Amino acid sequence: MPLRSVAIINVTGYIGVDLARILLRHPEVEVTCVTGRSAAGKRLAEVFPHLSSSGLVIQSELDAPVDVVFCAMPHKASAETCEPLVAEGMKVIDVSADFRLRSRETYESWYGVEHPCPHLLDSAVYGLPELHRDRIREASLVANPGCYPTGALLAVAPALSSGIVDGDIIIDSKSGVSGAGRSLTLTTHYAECNESVAAYAVGGHRHHPEILQECRLLSDRVGELLFLPHLIPMSRGILSSCYMRLRPEWVSGTADISSRIAVLYREFYAASPFVVVVDTPPATKHVWGSNYCHVFPHYDSRTGRLLVISAIDNLVKGGAGEAVQNMNLMFGFEESSGIDQLPVFP
Repeated sequence: MPLRSVAIINVTGYIGVDLARILLRHPEVEVTCVTGRSAAGKRLAEVFPHLSSSGLVIQSELDAPVDVVFCAMPHKASAETCEPLVAEGMKVIDVSADFRLRSRETYESWYGVEHPCPHLLDSAVYGLPELHRDRIREASLVANPGCYPTGALLAVAPALSSGIVDGDIIIDSKSGVSGAGRSLTLTTHYAECNESVAAYAVGGHRHHPEILQECRLLSDRVGELLFLPHLIPMSRGILSSCYMRLRPEWVSGTADISSRIAVLYREFYAASPFVVVVDTPPATKHVWGSNYCHVFPHYDSRTGRLLVISAIDNLVKGGAGEAVQNMNLMFGFEESSGIDQLPVFP
C-alpha cells in the first residue's frame, strides 16, 4: 500500500515539531509539507537541528492536497485554517481547542472570540481514543484533546463510566513549562519559574469545560468540577491528582473495594495499548518522551473517596502522540504504529 501523505501546519510550535519528530519515522506515512510563516524558506533541520535527517523546507502555506493535515495553529486561527481543508475532502486533526467543545456558546465564553466555523462542531469528533475509538475511525475532522484533559480524563473515566462515583470532582494538575508553548512570557522565563511552583488560572482554566463536558458524557452523577493547574519548573510532563467521592451504597456492598477498583480500571483499559494501570504512584519521568499514560487508583477508606493519579508527557500523549494515534485509527493503521517508543529514563 502506498504511503499516506501528511502535512503539518505550524511546525514551529512545540506540538508541531513533536509531530514532525514522530511522523518522519512513521512507517505508513510520508511528510510532504510543513508550514511555518516566521521560518518559511528555511530547512526544517536548520530551525530544529535534532531533525537533521529531514530534507524538508518549511513552506509559508500548504502547497498541495494531502491525505491528512495536522493543524497546530492557535485557537480561532486553527478553525479558519481547517474549514477549507475539510471542504476539500482532506482529513484534518486539529490540535487547538476550536472543535473540542460541543457548545458554541461555551467555547465563545471561555475563549473570548466568536467561533469561526460553528457549522463544523457537530461533525467534529473528540479525539481521546480510549473513549471515542470507534467514532474516530469514521471521522474526517478530529479535535485533539488538550493536555490537561487527557491526563485528567484517563484518570477518572473508568470510575465514572462504571457508575461508582457520585458528586463533585476535584482535579489538581501540575505541568511542565512546555505546556505554555514557545512564545516568550515573563511567567515562563527561567529566572521566574525555576525553583518555584505556582498555581495559575485560579478563577478558571480554559480546559475546565472540556474536562467537564466529557465527564458528564460518562456519568450523569457528576456534580461540579474544581480544576486547578500548577506550573512546575520542568520541560515536559503532567501529573494529575483526581479526587472523587464513591457512592455510599456501592462502598457498603463491596467486600474488597481496593481490589475491585483495580480490576475495574484494568478491565476498562484492557484494549488500550497506551494506558498502564500501575501499582505504585507514577512520576512524570516514567512516561517522559512517550505516548503512555500511567494511572494509579487508590481507595481512601477514611474518607470514602477515590484518589487517582495519572502521569503523561504533555507534548506526546497530551499532544502530538495522541494526534498520531488518532491518525492511525482514521486510516486503519495499527493503533500504536509510529508511537510505540518506550519512555526515556532518566
